[in-house]
Amino acid sequence: MQYFSFELQHTDKHTGARAGVFHTPHGDILTPVYMPVGTQATVKGVYPRDLKEAGSQIILSNTYHLYLRPGDGLVKKAGGLHKFMNWDKPILTDSGGFQVFSLTKLNKIREEGVYFNSHIDGSKHLFTPEKVIEIEENLGADIIMQLDQCSEYGYTHEQAERAADLTYSWLERCAAAKSRDDQALFPIVQGNMYDDLRLKSLRRAKPFAVNGIAIGGLSVGEPKSRMYEILELLRPELPEGVPRYLMGVGSPDCLIEGVLRGIDMFDCVLATRIARNGTALTSRGKIVARNAAFYEDLSPLDPDCGCYCCKNYTKAYLRHLINVDEMLGAMLLSLHNITFLHGLMKGMREAIFADSLTDFAREFYSRYGSEQTDIFPPV
Repeated sequence: MQYFSFELQHTDKHTGARAGVFHTPHGDILTPVYMPVGTQATVKGVYPRDLKEAGSQIILSNTYHLYLRPGDGLVKKAGGLHKFMNWDKPILTDSGGFQVFSLTKLNKIREEGVYFNSHIDGSKHLFTPEKVIEIEENLGADIIMQLDQCSEYGYTHEQAERAADLTYSWLERCAAAKSRDDQALFPIVQGNMYDDLRLKSLRRAKPFAVNGIAIGGLSVGEPKSRMYEILELLRPELPEGVPRYLMGVGSPDCLIEGVLRGIDMFDCVLATRIARNGTALTSRGKIVARNAAFYEDLSPLDPDCGCYCCKNYTKAYLRHLINVDEMLGAMLLSLHNITFLHGLMKGMREAIFADSLTDFAREFYSRYGSEQTDIFPPV
């Protein structure tokens, strides 16, 4: 039985941007797609029913966090993540490798795996490729990621090469350990900021890219221009017949630039994280809702948005909620930001079918000419 397939439906004739559909056991995913992050089996501050209404086709959860709490064994006993969190659409779980390196102050990288101390209670653990696959199979997500070493920005060529070699070694072991046909294992391209290492990593990963391929180790502190250069470098050699996933990227400009460079899937915590800080992404640019300028502003957050927040509440009310630390403020802004990014991806998909993605991008950027919109660079 074939559980996964990718149908490339159209390629923009001017840019090569792709529109497709990824068939999975829990439903079809129309690409390009932005995937909200539900680190601990929930997207912070948003009901699952509202995620669906907003257009979420797939969400992410995190292997590291769910392994520690509540434990992958409990999730398996509950029938897997889909039943445990009552989400009947596709789920992707990352390997937890990034969290091991970024959250655990005490970790040791060895050929066999990563020894680390829990950031919660300091307890000692070991993630091997085999252990990570076991955890991800217990969690039961549709798409699972290999254990990899995400080398830090600023690594020397020698350090980055060791990390890329280890990532490849772990990929072979992850593939050998995988036993479930109803889960798609995505290999991860690493190599830091070095062209030769990136290409070598991609060429090694391609034989394992049966159902998809991921690009990791970007958006980790490097200039955005360098990230785009690496995507351009990899693009000619990326496999055509599977989804291409750029990990940890989700600002509007990076979504546009990634799609322009042939990327199909994206994820990022940005939408909900900045919402909790009182910031919204709107069709007229970034709005910091807590600012005094909105004290008497009785207009909707974004007049071009049809989400529950924009249809029912004003900037003045949202400012009030944020400034008095009411959780509803973060919830409403989170829902809006996710809806906004889904709308952006839908607009790009439609533009690809019309061979007009370049025009779409220029028009999108043209709306952000004020100082308020500094997060959006020009095309």
